[in-house]
Formats: sequence, structure tokens, C-alpha cells
Amino acid sequence: MSNKEEILARFRKNVKQKFDMPRLDDIKGITYPNPLEQFVKMTEMVGGKVVELEKGEDINQLIQRLYPEAKEIASNLPEITIATRNPDTIGSPQALNGTDVGVIKGEFGVAENACIWIPQTMEEKAVCFISENIVILLKKSEIVCNMHEAYKRINFNDYGYGTFISGPSKTADIAQVLVMGAQAARSATVVLI
Repeated sequence: MSNKEEILARFRKNVKQKFDMPRLDDIKGITYPNPLEQFVKMTEMVGGKVVELEKGEDINQLIQRLYPEAKEIASNLPEITIATRNPDTIGSPQALNGTDVGVIKGEFGVAENACIWIPQTMEEKAVCFISENIVILLKKSEIVCNMHEAYKRINFNDYGYGTFISGPSKTADIAQVLVMGAQAARSATVVLI
């Protein structure tokens, strides 16, 4: 018997009372009368920013207005014509180092925690994490209330990878000082389309 099996056997021997697992299909989760309004509120609460693309407004001009100092913009989205790097053609994730703004598309957002499901739709997913600033395009009609609804909607494509992103990267692990951009983007802007 291995150490692991031995430890688990000791745990099982000392279990005094057993409980059945709860039925998760009965859990509906929190709902909101206006999921979009809640999503915006939560996005701002986690340090992100929400901007609505006005009818007839050009997304490229909006990005340039939001990030006027950006020199390197990475995106494989056909509507992002100002991109200087394409994560489908760069050859390696290291080539994305120094990206000022990464522009990606979210599939749906979650009102309860401002998470956005980002399926991998590009060759190098590093653009989601290595960019100094991230811009996520999201249809405002694609907001669900809670994670229960979100998990039911997740589909993996050919890459078999996706992630939830909620606001900019931050940590307060060291000396309880909040550091933005510790593991990924320093800022996150959701553009509602």
C-alpha cells in the first residue's frame, strides 16, 4: 500500500457519519432583474471598466481613444484593423511580449462576478495574459445571471481551452499591498457591442 492509499484508508476508517451529495440540478443560483446592469456594477467593482460601443462608432477608433499611447496591439479579430501583432501568425508566445493592448472576444459574461468566458479562438492564448491591457468585446445580449447558467453554456472548440477573465490581474499576497497586473493585464476594458 502506498503512502497515499494508507493516508486515505485512515481517513475512511475514522469517518463517523456519511452524508449524501447534494443534488446540484436543483440549485438555480442568484438571479438579477437586470443582468447587464449588475454585470457593469461588478466589473467596476473588480477594477475593470465598461464602455459601450455606440451605433456607427468604429471599434478601432474607440481602442485608440482608450489607449492613445499603445504602439503594439495584438488581435486576430478581423474587425481590429489597427492590430500590429496577430496571435495566429507570430510563431511563438514570446513574440507577444511587449504587447500594449490585446483585443479579444468574449462569448458571454456573468452578472454575479463579472467573469467573461473566453474560449481560445487564437493560436497563441498568451495574448489573453501577456498584454499590458486587455480589451474584451462582448455582446450586451450575452450576459447570464450566475455561474450555474455559465457552466451550462461552456463549449470547447478545436483548441479545447477556455478561461474566465474578470477585471485586471491583481494580488495582495505580499505585505497585503494591492498590486495590479501581477500575473496578467494591468487593466481590463469590456466593450459592450
